[in-house]
Amino acid sequence: MIKKDGSREIFDRNKIMTGLVKACYKRPVSNAQLDNIISDIESSIVNSMRREISSSEIGSMVMDSLRNLDEVSYVRFASVYREFKDVDTFMKELTELKSSQVNADKKDE
Repeated sequence: MIKKDGSREIFDRNKIMTGLVKACYKRPVSNAQLDNIISDIESSIVNSMRREISSSEIGSMVMDSLRNLDEVSYVRFASVYREFKDVDTFMKELTELKSSQVNADKKDE
């Protein structure tokens, strides 16, 4: 895995789990669901047949999975992962999340 600073490290399932557990603290998300997210990410990486993947790609995969699982956990994870600097950045993310939810609801109608 290639980190933001360009250094490389081995994919660490436990590191992702730690971030997920923090994001999902006191949310209705089970450890089994978190294990499934990590397993899906691992499978996706292996199936891509690439030797290396960036940490930002992994972070995006985690956020996509959380967005579909629990929106509060998604926002928590995104706020740390994307390093929100201020309330405006945070509100922009919430607005985009709400907009995508409204669009998904319209498709279901």
